[in-house]
Amino acid sequence: MTKDTTAGAANRRRAASGDPLGPNSEIGRKLKQYYDELVSDNVPDRFAQLLSQLEQAQPARKKD
Repeated sequence: MTKDTTAGAANRRRAASGDPLGPNSEIGRKLKQYYDELVSDNVPDRFAQLLSQLEQAQPARKKD
């Protein structure tokens, strides 16, 4: 078998097993866990106030 044939067979086995990332799947799980934690964090009050001010200022700019 050539190197390309061996790599192709390994890719097919990974795809058939339902784990498309193979050895990188643990990295993917950790990144998803980290992202989910970031998304679920509360927005600080000061940041929420700044966003509110920005939203109020945008309609005024569109009228100009």
